[in-house]
Amino acid sequence: MTNTAITEKHQAGWITISTDEYDSMKETIEVLSDVDIMKQLEEGRKEGTKVRNFEELAKELGI
Repeated sequence: MTNTAITEKHQAGWITISTDEYDSMKETIEVLSDVDIMKQLEEGRKEGTKVRNFEELAKELGI
């Protein structure tokens, strides 16, 4: 393995997001990291399973 030096200048930044947005991002990462869930999603795509919009489903379920 070779050592590589990073020579570009980098600047630190500060981003403020809501707690809800942060929690949503963490949940998304959890789902994307779950091998079983990702396999189920891929199987659904291959089988042509109908995809539904969350807002439409929530409205249909009255939530």
